[in-house]
Amino acid sequence: MLPWACLALAAAADALISARRGPRIEASVPEEVYVGETAELHLVVEGARPGLRGALAWPEGLSGAPDFAFQPASGRLVARAPMRAVRRGRWRLETLWLSWPSRLGLFELVARRSLGAEIAVVPNIRPVQSGAIATLAVSALHGIKENRAIGDGAEFHQLREFAHGMDVRAIDWKRSARRRTLLSKELRAERNHHVILALDTGHLMREEAAGLPRIDHAINAALATAWAAAVGGDLVGYFSYDARPGAFAAPTPGRLAFARMRRWSAGLDYVSRATNHVLGLSTLKARTPKRSLVIVFTDFVDAASAELVVESIGLLSGRHLVIFVAIRDPELDRIVETPPASLDDAAALVAASQLVQDRRLVFERLSRLGATVLDVRPGEATARLVSTYLEIKARKMI
Repeated sequence: MLPWACLALAAAADALISARRGPRIEASVPEEVYVGETAELHLVVEGARPGLRGALAWPEGLSGAPDFAFQPASGRLVARAPMRAVRRGRWRLETLWLSWPSRLGLFELVARRSLGAEIAVVPNIRPVQSGAIATLAVSALHGIKENRAIGDGAEFHQLREFAHGMDVRAIDWKRSARRRTLLSKELRAERNHHVILALDTGHLMREEAAGLPRIDHAINAALATAWAAAVGGDLVGYFSYDARPGAFAAPTPGRLAFARMRRWSAGLDYVSRATNHVLGLSTLKARTPKRSLVIVFTDFVDAASAELVVESIGLLSGRHLVIFVAIRDPELDRIVETPPASLDDAAALVAASQLVQDRRLVFERLSRLGATVLDVRPGEATARLVSTYLEIKARKMI
């Protein structure tokens, strides 16, 4: 009985000397995080003993380690918990659980603290902020090399005296006859084209690719392209659709269009409805009578949905120039490129190869309809789409 009595006495003493108000905590988080990027939750605790640990239930839009340790720094305990933004929206960090050993180490003390911190996860415009998109667009469209486009779809800029090395096809023979000297027409790229960014927001675009929903990869690429179009002097509008047509904004010029689209896309919901491509894209065609560059972000998984996609793109390509953007699943590529090690792996390889082949056939049909097809990996969507837009503009295809 004596050992038990001693243990009970020690436990009572431990509880008595450890019973005090829990540690005070300060939390700081960034107000805004780009989707797909990592930030830190910074926690500072005063009045706590070493050995403190924290646990946090992350909201749906943020992911991080379930628990973390505090380290001593300047007489306080500090923890930096990395978190990755995986869904757009406003997310609250509500409750933090703290645990630490009692004075004699006989108990594990637990306290609950309310954080009340809020973080906004927004579309990623890092390429725009860094100046990479503007530099690329200016270099391609208004750079050191003059943009002298010959043929239809180019604007007259000025006449200048013909010199050796200039294109003979640029000579204006009528004006040359009047002036009795050879004059050459100098042309420049047309501006004020309409660019429509059409986003499929249906349930297939909610599926993850490389850790983010496809719709977020699409939004990031769309915003970068909107900025490039603004730099290039074009007018930018947007359209969304799933089971029914969604928001539509007529093309407007410059940075105003980019800012408007950024605000709209930040609040775009993740939905679980199937997409009606025929209704959505036929509505877009009715709303855009002028020939435009229409960039469609969507995807498909089976023959039936693929047929509807092809039919819908056919409706658009009769009047507009279409870029079809599909975000490729890296997991399919991994299965196809990995030699099978078992019968299950072989079956998965056959199924994945069939899916890849079906997608290739659909893309070939879209190309025959006149659409430019971009089947891109998630991390390549922005660069490929901006480059394709600049190439189309330089070639005067709109």
